[in-house]
Amino acid sequence: MQASQSIYKSPNDHRQYRYLVLDNALRVLLVEDQDASQAAASMAVGVGHFDDPADRPGMAHFLEHMLFLGTEKFPDSGEYHAFINQHGGSNNAWTGTEHTNFFFTINEDVFADSLDRFSQFFIAPKFDLELVDRERQAIESEFSLKLKDDIRRTYQVLKETVNPLHPFSKFSVGNLVTLGGEQAQVRSELLDFYQSHYSANLMTLCLVAPLSLDELEDLACHYFSGIQNLNLVKNYPQVPLFSENELLTQIDIVPLKEQKRLSISFNFPGIDHYYKRKPLTYISHILGNESHGSLLSYLKEQGLVNNLSAGGGVNGYNFKDYSIGLQLTDKGLANLDEIISCCFEYIELIKTQGLDEWRYLERANLLKMAFRYQEQVKSLDLASHLSINMHHYEVEDLVFGDYRMDGLDIPETIALLELMTPHNMRLQLIAQSVKTDRKANWYHTPYKVRPIAPQSLVRWQVSSIRPELQLPAANPFIVADSIPRPDKSDVEVPVIVAESTGYRIWHKKDDEFNVPKGHMYLSLDSEQASKTPKHAALTRLYVEMLLDYLTEPTYQAEVAGLSYNIYPHQGGITLHLSGFTGNQETLLALLIHKARERNFTEERFALIKSQLLRSWQNLAQAKPISQLFTSLTVTLQKSSYEPARMAQMLEDISLEDLHNHVRAFYEKIYLEGLVYGDWLVSEAQALGKRLEHILSLVSTPSAESTRELVNLTGQGTLLRELAIDHQDSAIIVYYQSAVATPEKMALFSLLNHTMSSTFFHELRTEKQLGYMVGTGYLPLNRHPGLIFYIQSPTTGPLHLLEAIDEFIADFNYAVMQITNEEWESTKVGLISQIMEHDANLKTRSQRYWVSVGNRDYQFNQRELVVDEITKLTRTDLLKFMMRKMRTKHSDRLVLFSTGEQHITQAALQSEKMITDLKTFKQTAEKFNF
Repeated sequence: MQASQSIYKSPNDHRQYRYLVLDNALRVLLVEDQDASQAAASMAVGVGHFDDPADRPGMAHFLEHMLFLGTEKFPDSGEYHAFINQHGGSNNAWTGTEHTNFFFTINEDVFADSLDRFSQFFIAPKFDLELVDRERQAIESEFSLKLKDDIRRTYQVLKETVNPLHPFSKFSVGNLVTLGGEQAQVRSELLDFYQSHYSANLMTLCLVAPLSLDELEDLACHYFSGIQNLNLVKNYPQVPLFSENELLTQIDIVPLKEQKRLSISFNFPGIDHYYKRKPLTYISHILGNESHGSLLSYLKEQGLVNNLSAGGGVNGYNFKDYSIGLQLTDKGLANLDEIISCCFEYIELIKTQGLDEWRYLERANLLKMAFRYQEQVKSLDLASHLSINMHHYEVEDLVFGDYRMDGLDIPETIALLELMTPHNMRLQLIAQSVKTDRKANWYHTPYKVRPIAPQSLVRWQVSSIRPELQLPAANPFIVADSIPRPDKSDVEVPVIVAESTGYRIWHKKDDEFNVPKGHMYLSLDSEQASKTPKHAALTRLYVEMLLDYLTEPTYQAEVAGLSYNIYPHQGGITLHLSGFTGNQETLLALLIHKARERNFTEERFALIKSQLLRSWQNLAQAKPISQLFTSLTVTLQKSSYEPARMAQMLEDISLEDLHNHVRAFYEKIYLEGLVYGDWLVSEAQALGKRLEHILSLVSTPSAESTRELVNLTGQGTLLRELAIDHQDSAIIVYYQSAVATPEKMALFSLLNHTMSSTFFHELRTEKQLGYMVGTGYLPLNRHPGLIFYIQSPTTGPLHLLEAIDEFIADFNYAVMQITNEEWESTKVGLISQIMEHDANLKTRSQRYWVSVGNRDYQFNQRELVVDEITKLTRTDLLKFMMRKMRTKHSDRLVLFSTGEQHITQAALQSEKMITDLKTFKQTAEKFNF
């Protein structure tokens, strides 16, 4: 075993790190985190879909799935998932272009047992013959799930239009076609692929736990030394992603959702070796600027684009597809030449006038501050992230690499800028109006490839830069350093520090995370917010208009680590500010000042209204299960409305209507706020007084709004069918608690925790009903609830409902068979999840704000729920199921959609379902659903 090397870490990072290489060449990073509430492990394997055999697209992805389904030591296909779930954990994996990542988190006391199971994936997987069909059906379901996903459909077009000799061109997901054939043959090929690609020297392991580094080293050596080392060397073909044949082309794509997007991309070599200086980060920092004079600001003023991003695009071992992405207006779609010319002028501006050390240091200082006051993340996220970093960074930079900016190398940066020319470019235009002449494989995306005209290339050569395009000025919000105040809090939880008729401010000074940051939540409740669908639509439009209006004046603050969001809720709108506290009040004053101006123009009103309508209409193209979730929440929460209904109301709304609504919105306001972080009590109190004064100028105090939930008690089974244009069927079955007590919260959450793993295994893994299958604890307006959901490419909603009912009926017997030890372990696992230590300031602030919203003013609801969980017996759970869920006459809401291939089946469904639908419609009218 090789000795450890030093790892550079943040001064605010309490964790200890150790890097080692086992005798089998497995690279390991150990992280001792004594504050972690759970342990986690992640294995990143240097094998991805680039390694797929030419005649077996999707093999790497299929292998990822099969590794979960039993090993020689632990042969039961559902045992690993059940073990992780029972002990309060979670697990997942993904397959990318060059890497596959497996990861899990679990209670620390069983970490060794979980590593024993996990390590066997890479030592002796079983690859049961009888599971081959079942799991490739799961791959088919996953493939089917994305058939109407525009991101996946566009990605496939990219694959078909790159150099066909490059491995990026391969179909990555796989399906029943690419993985077809006899089970024995496919298993044989799978085994060959595993044995010839999975090697210890291509793997990186990260373990994070509240254990000493020596203990972690013992675990790593004991469980992972048995992985075979084949001494493999990656040997991807050294061919360009884009050859001359693929450059200087425009690809026109027709999306399913209404959108207009232009991507200008440039062909770069691999960029991993640039990480210490990050020249592309610097270029993107200026190119993507949104302040006055920027490329985006100018294009918005001309009415050509609504949004711009710089630096996106795919990258890998020998390529980076650097992209400028633009969201177009109708005018922009008709003036692409003008937009592209502006982009090249701004690139020239950066190259000739923008390579200043002070500009680079602005960006570098932001990363320096972010690293110095790096907030902790959950063990699972940390393990996964670091295991991937081990494939890209030197050992000393495994933690620091994302933040490192050593200095501006002008020749290096100019060399990259000189690759951003018309002759090294491709264009991708996405719009429903473009003409096409072919369809992509697998996802059937209509598209067309055409050469860029030589005269266009001549026009885009920069001869002069229009004076309206300006480089950003120095950012006044950036501070070279900031130090957290040493003051300690004298309260355990937030308390009210400012209160009067119509407002209340909660506050707690943080003295745990030691960062000069804060979170401020301000909720404005107004009875005008959403009393009708039209009011709700106007409130949403107001929020979107306000966010658009604030973009330019607040951009520099956002760049400097001061972020904000404004979002609507049932009773009004919420403003959330976060970031370094030194300038937070300055940003808040700016936001309030600009919000009170409300200087909306007819042009921006028309654009934002159109954008909002498009986004609501595009929801009809979302996954069926996503549409059902949306429908569930708006069906049950009063003053919530279907997006389609709000879109209908929005069609005829004028700018004058909006101004009248805003005026009425502020006539009576109730304000509730939370200030948490590096804020003193006196500052929070002064803030409350200022807010009270500002509100008094435009409004009179109002009472808090209620958050009402439709009560399903006594209604029996209510069914609602949604007409969704998708090949898959979907269903959600929701059970509701009529009361919001700790006891009911304990029962619902424990039942979900107990059955979720079994439900997933039986209905997804065993019965292969679909890829998206699960249960969930779903509290709405403080009322606990339980949902079962399935999206299926193979089965209609009636049979899905029968499968769910059958599972619930049979689960009583499964509970009876649980041993006392397993029962107590299940409860401990759930308690561990509920009481998970807040990883950072953000997580803590969110928990406090949710408590305020739930009127949990003692901030101890989770402790009360845990107390109830400890008392619960298996008998309690069985009685609860028998009373609440066992019969088909139970009070529940069933939402479903019928897939295209199930329409005939749906027509033959029983009279009982038709009768239930009539009952549902009558009840819906009574409750104003």
